[in-house]
Amino acid sequence: MMKIKRKKPKKIINYIVIATTLGIMIWFSVQEYKDIQVKKQKIAQTESSYQTQNISTQYEEKQQKEVITGIAKQYPKEEIPNQYKGYTIAAKLEIPEINLQTYILKQYSKNALNVSVTKFWGADPNEIGNFCVAGHNFQNKNMFHNLRKLEIGNRLSISDASIGKVEYEIYDIYMVQPEDVSCLSQETNGKREVTLITCTTDSEKRIIVKAKEIET
Repeated sequence: MMKIKRKKPKKIINYIVIATTLGIMIWFSVQEYKDIQVKKQKIAQTESSYQTQNISTQYEEKQQKEVITGIAKQYPKEEIPNQYKGYTIAAKLEIPEINLQTYILKQYSKNALNVSVTKFWGADPNEIGNFCVAGHNFQNKNMFHNLRKLEIGNRLSISDASIGKVEYEIYDIYMVQPEDVSCLSQETNGKREVTLITCTTDSEKRIIVKAKEIET
């Protein structure tokens, strides 16, 4: 008579234990990944909040100093429209060297960038801090195609409805990789600065133009 081979219960139990252990390990790995992402998001939000508070404090301190010393500077003002092609305007940018006059839209988005340049990060127009403006290098008259022609020492102006028209002088021009966001730093030592950002022709890198207020 043929003998029937029976599976050993121990082997089945071992398989179950191994499968259960792997399942638990995978679950913990997924949870750990989620926790890390949540922590990263909280850190980014905290840093953004700190930057906003720091900019506000610097602005208030500068205003108080100007009032105490009696040297509060008055900026010329001009009427700035509220809307441009359905988008809210934050300020007007003028760069005489490349014959550029364009409105800076308040909200950054993919669609807004196809209309005009936009605020990308940082302080509001002409406030203490680093006002960062992004734009495509399209050959439209209100885009950043000719930004690459600028040189250190060239001037630009930002006009807004609150402070007025502030003059800036370019002090640095360079290129970075797309993932390099160091140009967005708000450490300006209590000064007004502007950062203009656009792509190179091949879109491989970003052109960065840094300017600071001309103080007399």
